[in-house]
Amino acid sequence: MGSRRRRRVSPHATTVTLTEHVNGARPWVRDTRFGGWLLTTDVWRRYVIHAALVELAQLFGGPAGSYATILDVGCGAGKALPLLDRFFKPSLLIGLDPDREMLMRASHEGARCRCQVNLRLECVPPLLLPDASVDMIFCHQAFHHLADPESSAREFRRVLRPGGVLLFAESCAPFIRSLRVRVLFRHPMHAQRTADEYLLLLRSTGFSFTEENVSTPYPWWSRLDFGLLERLGRSVPITRQETVLNVVAFREG
Repeated sequence: MGSRRRRRVSPHATTVTLTEHVNGARPWVRDTRFGGWLLTTDVWRRYVIHAALVELAQLFGGPAGSYATILDVGCGAGKALPLLDRFFKPSLLIGLDPDREMLMRASHEGARCRCQVNLRLECVPPLLLPDASVDMIFCHQAFHHLADPESSAREFRRVLRPGGVLLFAESCAPFIRSLRVRVLFRHPMHAQRTADEYLLLLRSTGFSFTEENVSTPYPWWSRLDFGLLERLGRSVPITRQETVLNVVAFREG
């Protein structure tokens, strides 16, 4: 007789709360169909989300610790949820996204988590959460879809508890404005910023960080040659425009 593999079931329920936030200003620019499909792939999970979380964990400058309530802004298909659960051991994960279909996909990822997962159909700004109600915000490749970055950053600070952490992983203007990205994806071009401009925005909003909390990696997917030169054993150009920014920022009191 063949053996039967048992399916691991999360001890906590994953709830999907379809609370729609209606805002005539269209605060979130939806991506193309290709962009939406990419969020569902293992390539996105492995080479983009997992790589960013590994680097962000190193930018703490010490043990990252655990965080009771984590908010994943723009959670998409939920590929980050099991990783956040494993890296930071929360009691509650809240995932926000304006796409119903994506949230339904994210519910399957949430079922793999050990913690409770709450998914909400919601845009930013504003966040429909109380002041100082979360311990960590994970904003990964979502900020460049927001039409009003300043208001969104203020909302991040508002809902974070004093001393709370913002994990900010973002593509920068030189990459977003490149021809291949503009052809394949959709973003509010007026809202794009360089790495230095993002850092200035976070500081002016009330977040603190040092040089050891910041990195500007040059992943293969952000290069014009998609990393081909490196695969051929050739050196990566030292002088380059910063395509990606990772920051561990702390909410000032």
